[in-house]
Amino acid sequence: MLDIEPDFSTGIFSHIDFASGAVVAVSGGSDSTALLLLLKHHLDRTAPATKLLAVTIDHGLRPGSAAEAQAVAKLCATYGIPHRILTWSGPKPLTGLPAAAREARYRLLAEAAQAESIRLILTGHTADDQAETVLMRHARNEGPSDAGMTGRGLAGMAPATLYGWREWIVRPLLGTRRSALRDFLRGEHVGWADDPTNIDEAFERPRVRAALAGESFEHMEDTLMLASQAAVERMQLGASAADLIHRFVTQPAAGLIRLDPGFLSASDERAAVYALRILLATTGGIAFLPDQARGEALFGRLKAGFLCATLSRTVVDSRRAGIFLRREARGLPAAATGSTLWDGRRHITLNDSSGALLIAPFGTAAAKRLAMSEGKAPPSLMRAALAAEPALWQAGECLGLPRHGRVSAMVDVRPVVAPFARFLPSFDLAPARAVAGLIGAAPVPPLPFSGHSAG
Repeated sequence: MLDIEPDFSTGIFSHIDFASGAVVAVSGGSDSTALLLLLKHHLDRTAPATKLLAVTIDHGLRPGSAAEAQAVAKLCATYGIPHRILTWSGPKPLTGLPAAAREARYRLLAEAAQAESIRLILTGHTADDQAETVLMRHARNEGPSDAGMTGRGLAGMAPATLYGWREWIVRPLLGTRRSALRDFLRGEHVGWADDPTNIDEAFERPRVRAALAGESFEHMEDTLMLASQAAVERMQLGASAADLIHRFVTQPAAGLIRLDPGFLSASDERAAVYALRILLATTGGIAFLPDQARGEALFGRLKAGFLCATLSRTVVDSRRAGIFLRREARGLPAAATGSTLWDGRRHITLNDSSGALLIAPFGTAAAKRLAMSEGKAPPSLMRAALAAEPALWQAGECLGLPRHGRVSAMVDVRPVVAPFARFLPSFDLAPARAVAGLIGAAPVPPLPFSGHSAG
C-alpha cells in the first residue's frame, strides 16, 4: 500500500461511485501518474475489490512514445495494477492533429472500458489544464456571443462527460494544481515523462500554457473563478431550457417536433433561444448547435410572424397551430445495411443475416399513402416528417417504417440526441434529459457521483 496522506486521496475520490470499476488513462506524465497512484491508494483503503485498469494510449506520433508506454507498464506492475497499451493505428491527419488524437484516445479508452464492463473512465486533467482551456476558449470568442454573460464555453471542462451515451469520463483533479501532484510524486520517489509536444508552441495549448506560466497566482485563481461562475450559469441556462421543453414542446409524429406558440413569449428569452438551438440540432441530426447569432435571428423572425425557413438541416414551419420542426428532404443518407448511426438521428440495428434488407428514407411517395388524422399536427407536415425517416426496403420495395407490423421484428430504431450523442458534459444534463424524453431516446445514465451533482 502506498504511503500517502489519507485526506489527499479521500478528498479527491470520496464522492465518486466506483461500483463498476474504473479505467484510468495514464500517459506517463505527472498528472495521470499521480492520479493512478492516488486512486490505487484510495481503493486499497476503501474498496480493495474494485476493478481497476490502467490504459496507456500510444498515438505513435513520437519516436519515444512506445518506450514511455512500456515505462507505465513497468510502474503498474510494481504496484500490482492491471495495465493495457492501446495503439492509435492508421493514417494521421495533416491538420487538426490534436483534436484527432483526442478523439482517438477517448474512443480507445471507451473500447477498453467496454471490454471490461466498466462504465467509468478517469483522466488526469488538473486545475492548470482547466485554466488553459478557459483562456483558449476566451481567445476563440466562446464567451458573451455564445450564450450571454460569461458564455457556455468559458465553463471549461466539466467534472464529468458522458461519452457515446455509455461511459462517464470523470476528471477528479480539476481542483488540484499540477505542482501539488508533482510534489506528491517526488515524495513517493516516482518519476514521470515530459511530453515534448507540451512545450511545442506550434500548438495552441502549449502557447497558452507558456503565457499562463508568466502570470501571477492571482491570475490563475481569477481564471478558475471565471470557469466556476460560467459553469453555474451554464447549468442554470440548461435547467431553464429544459423547463421550456417540458412545458411547450411535443412530438406529434416521429421526426416532427411541435413548439407551442407560448414558447415565443417565455420570460427567459436566452433559455428559449438555447432550447431552440438544441431542438434544431437534434431534429437535423447535427453534432453542433447552430451558432448563437443565427439562433437569435431565427427566434426574432418567429416572434415577428409566421415563416418557413431552414437551419441545421431542419425545416422550421411556423403556423397558427404551432411551430413545427422536421428534417429537410435534401441530403438524406443513401441505402445502408447492418447496424449504423443513420443520418446522425437514429441508431439502427438491422436483424438480417441474408443481406437483402436495406435502410433508406421512407420517401414522399410512400408517406402520401399513409392515412393521417387531424389533431396533433397538420397531416401534410406529419407525412413530410415521416418521408425523411428511415424505413426498411427489399429489392426496391418499401416494407414499411420501424415499429409497424412485421417490420418491427426486423429492425430496431432508437432516436439519438445528436448534439449530445458523442460528448455530453455534466453541465448540460438537464436539456439532454428533456430532449431524450421528448423524442424517446435512451435515458441518460446516472452520474457516477454520490448525490448525482453535476458541479
